[in-house]
Formats: sequence, C-alpha cells, structure tokens
Amino acid sequence: MNQEIDNIIPMDFNKADQLPDSHTWLDDHSPVNSSSTHESVPLIDLYDPQAVDKIKMACETWGIFQVTNHGVPWSLLAQIEHQARRFFELAPEQKLRAVRSPGSLAGYGTVRISKFFDSQMWSEGFTVAGSPLEHARQVWPQDYSDFCSVIDDYQEKMRGLAEKIAALMFKSLGLSPGEDVEWFEPNGLSNSTQAYLQMNWYPKCPDPTRAMGLAQHTDTSLVTLLYQTSNIRGLQVYGPNLNWVDVKPISDAIVVNLGDLMQIISNGRFKSVLHRAIVSEAHNRISVGYFFGSSKNVEISPSLKLIKGSEFPMYKPISWNEYLDIKNKYFNKSLEMIGFNSDVEKSNALASGDEAPLGSEVEAIKV
Repeated sequence: MNQEIDNIIPMDFNKADQLPDSHTWLDDHSPVNSSSTHESVPLIDLYDPQAVDKIKMACETWGIFQVTNHGVPWSLLAQIEHQARRFFELAPEQKLRAVRSPGSLAGYGTVRISKFFDSQMWSEGFTVAGSPLEHARQVWPQDYSDFCSVIDDYQEKMRGLAEKIAALMFKSLGLSPGEDVEWFEPNGLSNSTQAYLQMNWYPKCPDPTRAMGLAQHTDTSLVTLLYQTSNIRGLQVYGPNLNWVDVKPISDAIVVNLGDLMQIISNGRFKSVLHRAIVSEAHNRISVGYFFGSSKNVEISPSLKLIKGSEFPMYKPISWNEYLDIKNKYFNKSLEMIGFNSDVEKSNALASGDEAPLGSEVEAIKV
C-alpha cells in the first residue's frame, strides 16, 4: 500500500492502551476539554411563529443553533445510528474494504483536514457522496441492502430539511429563493444543489485531555446538519464571547451550523462557525453530518440585495467545487483568499453585478 493510502488509514484504536505521540496535542489547542458551562447555543422550534427572527439572530451571533420539530422521524435517527455503529465496530481489515482513494471524497479513512496539523486526530470517518452501494458491497457482499436503504432514506429526509432551513435563512435576510438567490429552488425543483453525508466515530481515548477528536475548522457548505447520537459531550463551537462552548446533545434536536458558502452569500452578515470535537475516556461517540450546498457548476457570490449604501461585496464569485480546491490548500484562510483586496476591486465588482468574473488572485490559487 502506498504512502498516500497509509496516511488515509486510521490507527487501530481498540489496541491503544495509552495515547501515542502521533496523536498527542500539546500546542495552543490544549487543554481541549475546556469550555464554558454558562452558555448554550440557541434552540429553535421550527413551528415557532418567530422561528425566522430567531434563526437570523442565531446566524448573526453564533453561526449555529439546534432545531426541534424538524420532521425527521426518531426511528430514522435511531436507524442511522445503528448502521454507523454497525460499520465502525467492524474489524479494521473489513472497514478497509471501503477505504477511500487518494483525492477521492467518498469512503472510509482519517479526517480529510488531518494534513493541516502536526498531530493526528482520535477519530475515523466514512463519507457517502451519492449512493453508498459501491462501498457497502465491498464491506458486506451478502448483507448490504439494509445499510444502503437507511442511508438513502436519511439523505432524502436531510435534503428536505436542509432546503427548508436554507430557505428560512434566506428569508431572514430578505432574500427570495429563485429570485434573489437564483440558483436555489427548494422542494427539489432544480438540480442546483448537492450534498454528502459524513459518519464520524470518536473511540474511547486513554487520555482525552491531550487528544483531539476533530481539530478546529469551519465547514465549506451552505449549511451542515448534524445528528449527535448520544448524551456524551463532544461538539464544541467558538462562541460570540470568544470561548469554547459545548453543543449539548438534545435527544430530539438536530444541530445546524453555517458554512463558508452562507457567509459568502450573506456578505459576511452570517458567520461560518469555528468548531471542533473532543473525546471521552469512558465512551465511544458517533455523529452524522449532512453537508449541503450549491452544485458544482453554480457560481455563488454576495447577494447584491444585501449591499446597500456605502457597502461593498466582500467576496468574489466562486463555485463550491472551486472553493473546495482552495480550502484544500489554504484551509482556514480560504475566505481571506477569495476576499477583495481593495476598494477599487469592490467597486468594480459592484458595477459589474452578479456576473463579475473570478479575480486573478482566485484563478492563481486554484489547485
């Protein structure tokens, strides 16, 4: 197996009775278990008549919130948890049948952002982009149908919820889907969106105070929907008071966090949230993320309807796929890389409207 594949394969966590140097975090990320116990992210009932206003406030201040009355059946959440556990509890050699190829999005392996950090993370993941059939057949040649059925049902429900929440976010900004956001047509009326599913496994850790489940980062998506599958703390966000805050699991809630694409469209009014995951000495933990955004050929940019008076567009037009390439190279500095560098650039972009081309700086940094 070549070195690229070796870097994708997680260690066998079941054989670790102490934290290896390769997975020890001793820099300014530590102590990773510190967090504020006096704050909590907003919890919003989607049936609340004031849900739109509450979503706007949460997006402006936190970049994350939890939702209830979301329409995803509890039975389906239980099924996706069961299938995720079913996969991650397999023997390493069986999981490796689904290992992702270098440069590929889908498959089993380490966290894709690992290359940006000196220490490795105490987690493993399985990414589904479209149908899970190809990988599932490799893992369970005779028994893959249940896994595929649950994944397909879950993705369908999450797509509907993601479209609904994105539409509410646009509404809170005064934007109309299909008009002010021309590429976005909710209720499955167009093929202008895409998504992928990420199952995460955070095994028991012999020294969680010096380990990191998932290092701090922002998502590239428009919105990410996350199901936390237990009462075990793990997800933390960098809150408005500039400290780490636990996103406490709520049994009937789904976490919604904003990604970089939403920050771009909102011209910086809504914030892409910085978040990370910690680990536990006593418990294994699972989370399931659904990353939702524009399709690969759709170019997004700050909505001109949000640019008033002396305001300028903050970001250059870009597609999600182009932005993924930039993120793969510049990581948490990616939004800076697509920002306008001068008031002259901003004025030129504003004068040219929605069809302003990618600047030479963005063209130069495409991977």
